[in-house]
Amino acid sequence: MTQRIALVTGAVGGLGTAICRELAKAGHRVVGNFYPGDPAKDAWVEARKAEGLDIPLFAADVSDYDQCAAMVEAIEKEVGPIDILVNNAGITRDKFFPKMEKGQWDAVIATNLDSLFNVTHKISPKMAERGWGRIINISSVNGVKGQAGQTNYSAAKAGCIGFTKALAQELANKGVTVNAIAPGYIGTEMVMAIKEEIRQAIIDSVPMKRLGKPEEIGGLCAYLASDLAGYMTGATMNINGGLHMC
Repeated sequence: MTQRIALVTGAVGGLGTAICRELAKAGHRVVGNFYPGDPAKDAWVEARKAEGLDIPLFAADVSDYDQCAAMVEAIEKEVGPIDILVNNAGITRDKFFPKMEKGQWDAVIATNLDSLFNVTHKISPKMAERGWGRIINISSVNGVKGQAGQTNYSAAKAGCIGFTKALAQELANKGVTVNAIAPGYIGTEMVMAIKEEIRQAIIDSVPMKRLGKPEEIGGLCAYLASDLAGYMTGATMNINGGLHMC
């Protein structure tokens, strides 16, 4: 199998870590992105090394175009051309709309939606030139169905799906696929830290009566990044335990 270079944004988070692991298991050379100054960076790198994984991290605020361009340039210089891109970085700033502050709206749109342009813009044309590429955008079940208290997040994640479909059409004849994954509630460390009674209420709302596993999202990324998924593009993969079916 040809070894591909895969970039995962928001790599240090629970979902990003699982995606990095599964792509590495699939034989890819994985590099990660982290927010500049994140104190978890060094411990994350050491933890991956303890697992036998050498995954270098590159700093960039994904809401900043110039930082993303510099990050891509550094990766290409130090590691090589990026064949697989997983746009995973994201934040939440939840509040019911009448009380939502402009800064909370702007932060989520910039990090969760503008980042798709900022990171992908310097990568996708080079994938097209080489005739092979995989772009995987992490959306959310709440971008598909909406969620009270998350107008900013739902709007950004719905925009992620529109971005995916449009770019997929542009790149379909270039050997580059573009797909989205819309996870439901996943058992990351952040979710597991929620109060037990609240977490149980979430689980009770899911027909499968459990949280998703981070590695299930990572495994889906590994499939979409593979040659076997070469005929799939513009799709949104709903992986939510039956919480929302469409």
